[in-house]
Amino acid sequence: MSENEKKSDLPSHIDLPAPTMWPMVTAFGIALMAAGLVTNLAVSATGLAIALAGAIGWWRDVLPSEKHEHVPVLPPGERALSVQHSPATVEYLRLGEMGHRVRIPAEIHPYSSGIKAGLAGGAVMAGLAILYGVVKQGSIWYPVNLMAAAGVASLSDASLEQLRAFHAVGFGVALVFHVILSVLIGLVYAVLVPMFPRRGWFWAGIVTPLFWTGLFHATARLINPALEARVDWPWFVICQVAFGLVTGYIVARSESIETRQTWPLAARAGIHSAQKE
Repeated sequence: MSENEKKSDLPSHIDLPAPTMWPMVTAFGIALMAAGLVTNLAVSATGLAIALAGAIGWWRDVLPSEKHEHVPVLPPGERALSVQHSPATVEYLRLGEMGHRVRIPAEIHPYSSGIKAGLAGGAVMAGLAILYGVVKQGSIWYPVNLMAAAGVASLSDASLEQLRAFHAVGFGVALVFHVILSVLIGLVYAVLVPMFPRRGWFWAGIVTPLFWTGLFHATARLINPALEARVDWPWFVICQVAFGLVTGYIVARSESIETRQTWPLAARAGIHSAQKE
């Protein structure tokens, strides 16, 4: 076959699926439907209408016949050159060489440091809360009873005088809640601090408390309505930041333990093989 005959057999164009905007419209409508579940029913209704319009438009692009776009084929002389293979190879670092690692962080803090740090941060936070009760309400039991209101029904509707008085059950519930939360958040800090860049204790002491405060502000009405109605937010933020700074600092100062990612699989699995004499 001659060169001219080969050129005549080349197609003049290629049929490709025509571009369409309807999948994006459908996805936007579905997103609005989901957003309406937490905002307003009208948002979901609008999303449903947009999703239906997008689905119909998408359907019409495919049936009864799929729409195509004709893309012209360039002559061989005008096409891009083929990729030239290079004989050079890339040298990859193996695990453990020159400080190379697969996962970050390379070092972690023991969980015991998180427990100790959480208890220390909880003690500082409790001290500041008691200071607030003395300065603002003239009673050390006011913040204790507010915290206990999440688990004691009688304190959720208590008057100001009752919140200033001592309640044995409220004190026990608040103590248990505070210790458990302090330990759990301390464990979170033991995992979180190594993830931050330098001075991770500082970032963990600022960013995490502010995130926790925002989360509590959004859900306090469901968790503890009494605390949400009477909380002094500037003091609350101060207590949270003090807890975060103390907890993050103690965790960061604790002993670091190298992760086992550089170990062979058998060593990580605890498999021992008999060595030949």
